[in-house]
Amino acid sequence: MSGIKLTNVTKLYQEGDFKTIALDNISLNVASGEFVAIIGPSGSGKSTFLSIAGALLQASEGQVVIDNVDIASLSERKLSEVRLAKIGFILQTSNLLPYLTVMDQLLIVKKMSGSIKAADREHAKELLTEIGLGKKLDKYPHQLSGGERQRTAIARAFMNDPSIILADEPTANLDTKRAHEVVSLIAKEVKARNKAAVMVTHDERMLPYCDRVYRIEDGRLTEE
Repeated sequence: MSGIKLTNVTKLYQEGDFKTIALDNISLNVASGEFVAIIGPSGSGKSTFLSIAGALLQASEGQVVIDNVDIASLSERKLSEVRLAKIGFILQTSNLLPYLTVMDQLLIVKKMSGSIKAADREHAKELLTEIGLGKKLDKYPHQLSGGERQRTAIARAFMNDPSIILADEPTANLDTKRAHEVVSLIAKEVKARNKAAVMVTHDERMLPYCDRVYRIEDGRLTEE
């Protein structure tokens, strides 16, 4: 099954005699074409969840399967290949490189995994046009609005045709109108391109765009 599946995942942090349970035996299954939201207060385990789902952090117990591959047993090199090929990240801040044009923000993703081909330029142009940035290909981040920067980041997340999209508070720095534009755009692209997507958010106004909503509190996950 393509998508992402977490089964009985626990994450413990041990400092001396103190043990902190960041994630407590959570299970979640997100199939291709599904857009799932996880809400919860600060310190509830949202960031730990995203780090484990994004192959940035290893679970203490349990299984994380991305596109039928259990990532727990992979070497660091294989994990970085999974992150590059299988996962698209959309962060709170757009994290664009100030010295690259909108077009080059996407092409650098291809450069990281090899060389840039003519088809890659076409794909980047198609993605950017689709999200309303077709006339901004040569602009630099400082020439864009906050919403345009975040849309560039969304296009970049889809550039490598990943199976999984992970969004970390993608509306944190946007006003209400731009926030709705950004999340509706993520939802639209997830459906159109058949990706499994998880968005961590504080912003409950964005939940109607999602197929399912989960709440995380004290490291425990429950469906709303």
